[in-house]
Amino acid sequence: MLRKLQIQYYAIIDSIEIEFAPHLNIITGETGAGKSILMGALSLILGERADSSVLRYADKKSVIEGYFQIEQKQNVLNFLAANDLDADNELVIRREIAPNGKSRAFINDTPASLQQLKELASLLVDLHQQFDTLTLGDNDFQRTVLDALASNQLLLAEYQLVFQQWQSVKKELEELENRKLIFQKEFDYHQFLFEELQELSFKENELEEIEAELQLLSHAEGIKAVLLKVNAELESGEQPVLPLFKQWINQLHHISAFHIAIPSLIKRLESTQIELQDITDEMEQLNSKVHVDEKRMEWLNDRMAAGYKLLKKHNVKTTAALLLIQKELAEKLDAVLQIDETIAEKQMLVASLLAEANALAKKLSVARKKEVSPLENNVNELLVLVGMPNARLKLSIEEGMLNIYGCDQIEFLFDANKSNRFEPIRKVASGGELSRLMLCIKSLVAEKVDLATLIFDEIDTGISGEAAKQVGRIMKGLSKNRQIICITHQPQIAGKADAHFYVYKEEQSGSIKTNLRLLSKEERINKIAQMLGGETPSAAALENAKEMMQV
Repeated sequence: MLRKLQIQYYAIIDSIEIEFAPHLNIITGETGAGKSILMGALSLILGERADSSVLRYADKKSVIEGYFQIEQKQNVLNFLAANDLDADNELVIRREIAPNGKSRAFINDTPASLQQLKELASLLVDLHQQFDTLTLGDNDFQRTVLDALASNQLLLAEYQLVFQQWQSVKKELEELENRKLIFQKEFDYHQFLFEELQELSFKENELEEIEAELQLLSHAEGIKAVLLKVNAELESGEQPVLPLFKQWINQLHHISAFHIAIPSLIKRLESTQIELQDITDEMEQLNSKVHVDEKRMEWLNDRMAAGYKLLKKHNVKTTAALLLIQKELAEKLDAVLQIDETIAEKQMLVASLLAEANALAKKLSVARKKEVSPLENNVNELLVLVGMPNARLKLSIEEGMLNIYGCDQIEFLFDANKSNRFEPIRKVASGGELSRLMLCIKSLVAEKVDLATLIFDEIDTGISGEAAKQVGRIMKGLSKNRQIICITHQPQIAGKADAHFYVYKEEQSGSIKTNLRLLSKEERINKIAQMLGGETPSAAALENAKEMMQV
């Protein structure tokens, strides 16, 4: 419930504070007095965008604050908790518009975004303005009405979750199928490249090792010649080195007793002799292994040529790089085989989710169709009360393609003159008819929707007399269980108020300002009489006003 609204420096308002009653609040005033300004200010705390043109003064910021009672409104408390906002029994929403045109929003003194304000406002208030009747012809609004009456909220949420999963998995399936087409186009080429590499079956570092072996084989004769020459000079040449070492060691042994340093020299020579003998033996072994093998060289050259060709083809430089390409090609070829299995799994999941979505959509449809006849009957009864005895509402529900709201194509059809020619509301209903239709529908839906406050801005446009009286009765009935705030020009509606506010203009310090006051009982009688009979109401008008107020 909106307990209080405070407005400062907004348009031609300096400062207004309105404390609303919990049931039916009526706002009246002369045309141009500022009633629409009040609605503009209220819409700001409900998330509408700010316009710097509404600033009253160039050096003062405009501030609008709304105080809402939210006891036992669990959906509001859940919203506050989900957005890390303080929760109390009273909720304060504030909008500020600075002189530079920048706007800020606050929820319980915590900065908030406009989107947050809009989401919160949708849980607190239903604001119906003059031109909102156009939404009555909107198919989404019509579906929302049926879902509210059928209490489809939980079922719709369940359906939408499944529908979105179905859409998501279906998209994944399409991507897989597109990928398979690409794979299939490249499969033959990848297969050729893989088989080309597989046929050679290179081992790790093989090309590098082949290159080293070819170096050895191509220089085999030179290597053998040098090894034989060195070996000969060490062991069996004209003056071999190893026999000399033996002589030198023997000669030193003869004089080793005469000098303390000679035994160490003998040991070093003996060590060198042993090392040279090892070198000689190793050179003999190496020489026996090195030999010219023309067939081996031919085979290595052929393999090296094949390897270089693939290195150039794949623009790489090592055997390791070729082996990595071979592995990647194998994975791509394997993916082609695996993707069929994945596609089959996705197809089964898509079919399962589609079946589940269809089943839930049918449940939604059944629940909606159950409400068609009661809604038609109730609205048509109310239309008689609001001065449209010949008008009829008819609902059409046809099965269509699955969408986020189910499979129903819903259309509200209207016949204003008992012609039995029903046409879509948006095509045939006038502004006044739309206003009364909207009121009738909202009065039925309000019982199903947990909205504490309904606001009607001149919804009574185009009606008067008995119809206006019945609209007043409908609003009075609605206000028993919720707060209604209504701007009206109709005395029949104003007479039903629990609290009657009067908007007026006055001159202060040479400027025109909008103000508002809560009327006393006597003031109410006089204002309603003026609405009936002019500025100076007659005694009959005053009596009529009392009758409307039931006093």
